[in-house]
Amino acid sequence: MKTLALLLAIPTIAFAAPGLTIYNQNFAVVRDTIPLDLKAGVNDVTFDGATAQLEPDSVILRDPQGRPISILEQNYRNDPVTQSLLLSLFEGKEIDFFVREINKPDRTVRGKVIRSGYGQPGEASQPVIEIDGKIQFGLPGMPVFPSLGDDTILKPRLAWKINASHPLQTDAELGYVTGGLSWSASYNLVAPEKGDIIDFVGWITMQNQSGRTFEDAKIKLLAGDVNKIQPVVSRMKMRGGMTMAAPIMDESAVSEKAFDEFHLYTLGRPTTLRDRETKQVEFVRASGVKSETIYVYDGLGLMRQGFVSGTVGDNPNFGTQSNTKVAVLREFKNSKENNLGIALPKGRVRFYRTDGTNLEFIGENEIDHTPTDEIIKLKTGDAFDIVGERKRTDFKVNTSNKWADESFEIELRNRKKEAATVRVIEHLMRWANWSISANSDDFTKLNSDQIEFRIALKPGEERKITYTVHYTW
Repeated sequence: MKTLALLLAIPTIAFAAPGLTIYNQNFAVVRDTIPLDLKAGVNDVTFDGATAQLEPDSVILRDPQGRPISILEQNYRNDPVTQSLLLSLFEGKEIDFFVREINKPDRTVRGKVIRSGYGQPGEASQPVIEIDGKIQFGLPGMPVFPSLGDDTILKPRLAWKINASHPLQTDAELGYVTGGLSWSASYNLVAPEKGDIIDFVGWITMQNQSGRTFEDAKIKLLAGDVNKIQPVVSRMKMRGGMTMAAPIMDESAVSEKAFDEFHLYTLGRPTTLRDRETKQVEFVRASGVKSETIYVYDGLGLMRQGFVSGTVGDNPNFGTQSNTKVAVLREFKNSKENNLGIALPKGRVRFYRTDGTNLEFIGENEIDHTPTDEIIKLKTGDAFDIVGERKRTDFKVNTSNKWADESFEIELRNRKKEAATVRVIEHLMRWANWSISANSDDFTKLNSDQIEFRIALKPGEERKITYTVHYTW
């Protein structure tokens, strides 16, 4: 998808303050307003508020009333003046250095810049200065540079040559795609000491590494997997030194709606997003969410990696190993009836349970983009007091008549003081055609190669499940 399409996908409105639509793929669309006072003929227009990771070919400059703006030339410069850059411009030349030392009067020394170190890796980045015929590493003092004229910039700059057929005054709209802006969602779920009714809190975390501060910006966040061609090498490395803003606790701070094939979240009030800042906003809070704790025993779970149905055939060793861990999953429905019902962006989910007045962390996982009315099922860990054991009790194969019988015994032991129901998952993967010829308990066929037993265990109870599967090919 071309970057132009991303800009056109979002309605453009004249913004007095900057507008941002941040995608959770480390880029954003920026919208600004530029007052234009064009005279008839060719005009030079500059804008010093661009980001340091702007994609120049994504820039759109237009009149909101549709009057044509003829752009003859556009230039983007991202070499704002720094001490290192100026030193590189004066390599081989002499400049003054202001020296301040303790218990000595301030003084100025003259030195020649042998090497600036600008853009050089490692030790080569250290400046080399010659003073009175002697070479030293490092600056002798604060460099004092002569004027460079008007061809220097302090911030990333966009510059245009615009040809106007007649005078025109307008607040032009500027839009472009930039890297360095991203957002993500995260969720905290709190359950009581006993029971499965949870409190659900969702946070939006925005990160700005674009090289620009956005004052009182109107911010939108787009959730979904937008097709975006990534550059081979990023234009700018991520910089450290982030600061954490205080959470915004207004429950109505964010609104959500479906947009094209995605979901759009709009912050309810203008927000300042500073360069190299991480800002968090609460966007969903719900109480009384009904959930269910599920125990799943997959005796072959650790064996399944690398095996595909129909390829294990008459290998006598397949399926003999046993996984003893019983997984613990949390399941709930994202519906209005369950006090949720908002499209949830992908993100990390942390689970807590109260212990008296304290919160204790009990596991975490991740959800993908989840629409409303979908069931969310996440593993939070493995059970301590419920153990499974699986073993094969018989295996017969008749290659001439093309059939095989295989029998298993699964033992479950509940050492908890409470009853628990365990879902036992079995994978029937030797051949595509199978049937269960004997079984101790009822089962449900989940798909073409899985069945499930649901076994209710009393406190301290041990149970054995047996079955035989008959394969043909």
